[in-house]
Amino acid sequence: MNAILNKNLFFVKEHVKVFKAANSFDIFDPESKQVVLEAREERLGFFTKMLRFTDYKRMTPFEIDIKTPQGEKILTVKRGVSIILSTVEVLDERDQLIGKFKQKFFSIGGKFEVLDASERSLCMLKGKWTSWDFKFVSNDNKEFAVVTKKWSGFGKELFTSADNYILQISEEVPANHPLRQLIMAAVMCIDLVLKE
Repeated sequence: MNAILNKNLFFVKEHVKVFKAANSFDIFDPESKQVVLEAREERLGFFTKMLRFTDYKRMTPFEIDIKTPQGEKILTVKRGVSIILSTVEVLDERDQLIGKFKQKFFSIGGKFEVLDASERSLCMLKGKWTSWDFKFVSNDNKEFAVVTKKWSGFGKELFTSADNYILQISEEVPANHPLRQLIMAAVMCIDLVLKE
């Protein structure tokens, strides 16, 4: 696992473009104000591009690579066509499955079960329908991470839409723990599955 994922605070900024089909994000270290990761949807088929401009956008497949600015791949987040509920796969830098997110039925605000590669439940990703606040919580309500738009530090002036947000991982998540990879991947999942 790349050492950058051992940081506990990230600022995520979506590239906003008129008539964009592919998704792309820059992920900053709020302390250094430097881009530490880039998330890009580079392999987008013709029909998927066309459907992204229709009401079927939320159902289209996606595959986003998360890389360092030097081009070293650290994660891939992908989903096939989704009719009702999404299942998103997370692959490591060697394209090995490390976990999944399964969307829960009848969840207000959005809810995903975070699973490891053997489909064992690690935690839940829960959101509120009234705001852009999401939490990763264990079955015993221990909080592993938070994704929010409420931020008073770097990039405050950029918080004009749900395209920009902060990911804060708890120090209780050990360094080099696979859950850190899944939490970072889940940020893309929130944006593409729940907020598009």
